[in-house]
Amino acid sequence: MAQSTPLSLPTALVSPARIRSYVLRLPLFTRITILLILLFYVLEFQSVWSVVNWGSLKPSVIGIFTGGMHRLNTYIFIHTGFLHMFFNTLALVPLMERFEKECGTLTSIALWAGPLATIPGGLYILVERGIWGGDTAICGASGPVFLLVASEGVRSWRANPFFEISGVKVPTWITPIVLAVVTAILIPGTSLLGHVCALAVGYLWGLGYIRFLAPPDKVIRWIEGKLNLLGRVPHYVSVDQKTYGRYGVLPTSANEQAHANGIGLGWVGTNGGQRLGSS
Repeated sequence: MAQSTPLSLPTALVSPARIRSYVLRLPLFTRITILLILLFYVLEFQSVWSVVNWGSLKPSVIGIFTGGMHRLNTYIFIHTGFLHMFFNTLALVPLMERFEKECGTLTSIALWAGPLATIPGGLYILVERGIWGGDTAICGASGPVFLLVASEGVRSWRANPFFEISGVKVPTWITPIVLAVVTAILIPGTSLLGHVCALAVGYLWGLGYIRFLAPPDKVIRWIEGKLNLLGRVPHYVSVDQKTYGRYGVLPTSANEQAHANGIGLGWVGTNGGQRLGSS
């Protein structure tokens, strides 16, 4: 009788060498994003200061004159548990990597420290507090994930406007919306409103309506030249080193889009910042 050999997963999918090579090639801002997510997650283990209560997007504590404006930036880096953090990071990394390679490191920093984080947050506050009268706090990196997926949905729609399901033509651009709804149904405690706000900004970005918010290449080029960022800073992507051009193509493969199906923006309760689950 021949000796049986143990079953193994395809090495192409689990090869440590491939994973290590991918991680080592990540550009600078993507690395910074991962480090900030991990840093805030580690800080949540101490009990002196609640990271979630400090940095989540809670409408009632945000105001131009009352403070709390930092939350418009910090909420995308803060999570309420390991799985929340892990799946959001797993979904975000390939999308953010390609965004940075498309736009450049300095432009990516300017956009995600500014409009691409604050506009979805501001929309959420406007609807949640101003229209619905609610005060649900949210946090998580799935906001950027859905924003980037919506932008990709626009690009896919331009290349292939429809796909067919049982003979019915479905617009390609609607896929991110379906993904957000399915995520809200399958994963308890996610904020559909938060995801919809991110989708709205992602569609505006993909359609080109808010691209004027990106700093001009001429300015970025001048800063890079003065500081010699490409020569001094490892893993830096210069404005003249972009892979696809400023508004190039984000990932389109089914596997890469599947990464977006991570845990969404978690609803944050008052009991120590736990995500709300099913009752």
